[in-house]
Amino acid sequence: MLGKEDQIGMLRLMYTIRQFEEKARQLFRQGLIYGALHPYVGQEAVAVGACAALENDDFVVSTHRGHGHCIAKGADLKRMMAELLGRETGYSKGRGGSMHMFSVEEGLLGGNGIVGGGLPIALGSAFSAQYRQSGQVTLCFFGEGAASNGTFHESMNLASLWKLPVVYICENNLYAATTPVSDSAPIENIADRASAYGCPGLVVDGNDVVSVYEAVQQAVARARAGEGPTLIECKTFRFYPHCMVIPEHRRKAEVEEWRRKDPIVRFEKRLLEEHLMTHEEQEKIKREVENAIEEAVNFAKESRYPGVETVADGVWA
Repeated sequence: MLGKEDQIGMLRLMYTIRQFEEKARQLFRQGLIYGALHPYVGQEAVAVGACAALENDDFVVSTHRGHGHCIAKGADLKRMMAELLGRETGYSKGRGGSMHMFSVEEGLLGGNGIVGGGLPIALGSAFSAQYRQSGQVTLCFFGEGAASNGTFHESMNLASLWKLPVVYICENNLYAATTPVSDSAPIENIADRASAYGCPGLVVDGNDVVSVYEAVQQAVARARAGEGPTLIECKTFRFYPHCMVIPEHRRKAEVEEWRRKDPIVRFEKRLLEEHLMTHEEQEKIKREVENAIEEAVNFAKESRYPGVETVADGVWA
């Protein structure tokens, strides 16, 4: 059961993801972030709710839109921001950027610029846990666009066949870059595809952090018990275009409708109505998060770029 402090902690993480992403967008426009940047704004409830169901030593396989996953799993804001700014103190020593955060300490097995690229990687960590009998579970995040890739079907098949401890989280934000899901999938729910592989598939409201948590908690328990994978489809929506270099293509009315379903505002109201927090306490946490983000930015700006003498480090012929 989620206690008061658990829920307040979840709200803090959602604030952190939102403010981190807004700051990253600002830094990108200032020319301080190179490469691609895919904002996670609007999808915070998925990452926070899902990762709240994990233990510290469990694994997360992320995507190209992965900052929220990293923060929800406990990543250090300073090292994340340094990676975005290409500095030596970043998680990938400034060489990976936005899509390639990796941290063994936090169980983060990296983001991936390839659509569906993380699905087979999750098989590896899940098989390792099963082989070592460690009890660890892997959460694998991916978008609805990846659910039409061969890697999705191959991975689901093998995970079910071997009853691997992996939970698949499909973040269905309705658009794969600019392609609406109706143009790529002939069914209403991606979760229905689980039936082809003999495992549970369920749809949850991806803008309700508690619903996401409850669904993933059950799936994680099932995986730990050796019963195999679960496919969870979280219906959600990103507030901004696919990335910082693609203009908005969706209908203005559609974007405005989903913004009225803001997962953070929704959870704030719930905590207020249940008398678990006051408005003043929520504003206080926002200020604390804002300060933490500014500290991370300052840390990144003060960190040095990788030296030219290290250009070949990590490159294997």
